[in-house]
Amino acid sequence: MAAGAITPEAAGGPSTNGREPLVRVDDLTVDYRNDDQWVSVVKDVSFEIGRGETLGLAGESGCGKTTTALAMFGYHKPGSRVAGGRVTFDGRDLLGLSDRQMQPIRGSRISLVPQNPASTLTPSMKVGRQVVETLEAHGVSSGSEAMERTVEIFGQVGLPEPAEIARRYPHQLSGGQQQRVVIAIAIVCRPDLIVLDEPTTALDVTTQARLLELLTQIKGDSGMSALYVSHNLGVLEQICDRVAVMYAGELIEIAPTAELFNQPRHPYTRGLIAAVPRVEAEHAGTEKLRGLLRRDDLPDGCGFAPRCPYSRPQCFTDPQRLDEIEPSHQVACWRAPDIEAESEATR
Repeated sequence: MAAGAITPEAAGGPSTNGREPLVRVDDLTVDYRNDDQWVSVVKDVSFEIGRGETLGLAGESGCGKTTTALAMFGYHKPGSRVAGGRVTFDGRDLLGLSDRQMQPIRGSRISLVPQNPASTLTPSMKVGRQVVETLEAHGVSSGSEAMERTVEIFGQVGLPEPAEIARRYPHQLSGGQQQRVVIAIAIVCRPDLIVLDEPTTALDVTTQARLLELLTQIKGDSGMSALYVSHNLGVLEQICDRVAVMYAGELIEIAPTAELFNQPRHPYTRGLIAAVPRVEAEHAGTEKLRGLLRRDDLPDGCGFAPRCPYSRPQCFTDPQRLDEIEPSHQVACWRAPDIEAESEATR
């Protein structure tokens, strides 16, 4: 597969029945400052999120998925920059907006659920008041009406005795309850898009399952779109319509969720799926991942080549870009057809 620009048809776009997607990301590139030079940690990433769709963004730690999700909406760490690309949200280019212009969009039309709720909630403020402030800041409601809406949303996210919970401080809640409060804050203004960054990582299995069920219900009730960032493909399988897989700052495969799990085409995706303990035997990912992602030792070609059991000399020298191999299924691997054939022969 020769390197080249990703066409709109190969950018991982869902079927939108003729409607424009809610979010379109084109060639997003993010750099981090390393001593006296800038180093790309996200490179020419392109994808779409349809209206009412949940897209999963998967990959190991350090692959760039959280950096991608946050950079899309103007959030970035000190020492980083968006070096190129375009992010279109409901027809508007977000990367061309100032922080002041983004303020009414964040929280109102786009909300973020971070990985650690304890670091998000203000410890000296009752959680109910924190929801009320969100409603007031975006002009949705105020006063007693805002508090009534707060108690209502706490009930919707499954918090017991929501009126009582509203009067508590964050430290008086369990980790699962804190995460539900953060989700309540994120959805109380009925945003068009919710971005979830590993929201269940720190939770026990039972609480994690309840939150995934809650998020699925919220999506069904509200029709909002979601970008769900996680290293855990087992979680993404339960909640996402499509999954985009990242490696070393680049997208390497995008497909509808069921198809990705039943017929992964990139060796890295196959390894990630093989690492999910509960995946049934008929799923095609069987090769365990070997080694670790080492960004300081990436070849000029495919970043996964040093860890890939199928790599050839060409893989180390020729960059790979997403190419459509089936409708709605893109992969960045010139050996994908051969790998599929070899896997079929050994089944």
